[in-house]
Amino acid sequence: MRIDLSHTSVLVTGASRGIGAAIARAMGEAGARVAIHYRDQRQAAADLAKEIGGGAETFRADLSSIEQCLALWEAVIQRFGRIHTLVNNAGISLSCPMDGPTAEWLQGWEQTLAVNLRAPGILCKLAIEHFAPAGGGRIINIASRAAFRGDQPPYVAYAASKGGLVALTRSIARAYGKARIVAFNVAPGFTRTDMAKDFIGQFGKDFASSDIALERLTEPEDIAPLVAFLASGLGDHATGGTIDINAGSYVH
Repeated sequence: MRIDLSHTSVLVTGASRGIGAAIARAMGEAGARVAIHYRDQRQAAADLAKEIGGGAETFRADLSSIEQCLALWEAVIQRFGRIHTLVNNAGISLSCPMDGPTAEWLQGWEQTLAVNLRAPGILCKLAIEHFAPAGGGRIINIASRAAFRGDQPPYVAYAASKGGLVALTRSIARAYGKARIVAFNVAPGFTRTDMAKDFIGQFGKDFASSDIALERLTEPEDIAPLVAFLASGLGDHATGGTIDINAGSYVH
């Protein structure tokens, strides 16, 4: 079996590093033209686009801004014309202690939900409007095991945002299948990325790896092949489903 994404275009959010960069590489290796979204890592995104080739381009947007979410989609459409797959990967994980000042907790809550849930919601809406008259498309949302098993108290906003993302994906899958629009959740567990450094610093490496069933922590490259597979159309009858990639730390 060969995954062939030739003649397709893919938008991957949060693609300058970590899981997003690995997904962008896998898409490019399979033949897709990749729109690489980034917020701050301009040079990393540019280097990745050069590495991938095949017409890959970079697009900057702060996904906590509604206006920039809308502008991102429009910019990619203007450059690519057609998008076949949207991968909502970008996310943040802010430590917001429950016993801290309410104003600070609320600020972290709102920022987390804006990036992790509102932005994917906006992009999914725009994607559906684009896909429906064009014969369909695929949405792959990067959720988390935290959506199902919860998270530590400082990260309840992260868990809540990912739970909402799961529900969003399932709703899209149920509503738009007849329009040939399919949607999937991919739910990683703890993954060795730059974003994970804060968690490791707070709770320790042993805490992060103590409950996994395999010998090593999940790497971004363990996640990317599955996302490319889902983008290929070979797994369309799993629409609405959630695929766990968490080294056996949560099974549902």
